[in-house]
Amino acid sequence: MKIAEAMALKLSTKDKRALKILGCFVVAAVVFLSATKWLGHWGQVRKSLAQARSELETISPTKVKQEGLTSIVPVFEMPQVEENQKFLFREKFNEQLKKAGIKSEPLQVLTAVKLPGQADYKLLRLKCHGKCGLGQIFDLLASLKENPYLAGIEEFKIECNPKNRQELELDLMVSTFVKSKG
Repeated sequence: MKIAEAMALKLSTKDKRALKILGCFVVAAVVFLSATKWLGHWGQVRKSLAQARSELETISPTKVKQEGLTSIVPVFEMPQVEENQKFLFREKFNEQLKKAGIKSEPLQVLTAVKLPGQADYKLLRLKCHGKCGLGQIFDLLASLKENPYLAGIEEFKIECNPKNRQELELDLMVSTFVKSKG
């Protein structure tokens, strides 16, 4: 400790000032080297961010949202007068039954009933009875959302044939809205 005190006494003010300046240069060099390294890394980050933004701009979020929504929302056509709607609904439903492979008896068209509190629209129902397998029923149910005239499934009944368990009897009633003439 006495040696350090002795050396401190021997340094002149010029030497002390030179040591302070040298210390500042050493600190500045360390800061400069670390800042250069940090700026190089920051440049890479900015480049990757710019690339990610350009990729993001190519995807239209409204288009993606629109496609996502249309894939889960069933299609629906506005109801027409009873005769037109009955024909369109029956044809589309028959097509779906055939596509699913369900052998059905001719569809029964039930009389359209007025909806309570609604003077403009009636509810028209189709009744279907057929024989099929469980997979065919699932296919039909999955495709029903594609029917633009379907309002709902009113009745759904499945019975197993006791003699042939692979064969099921399906009773299905579906409905659509029809526009009243008046």
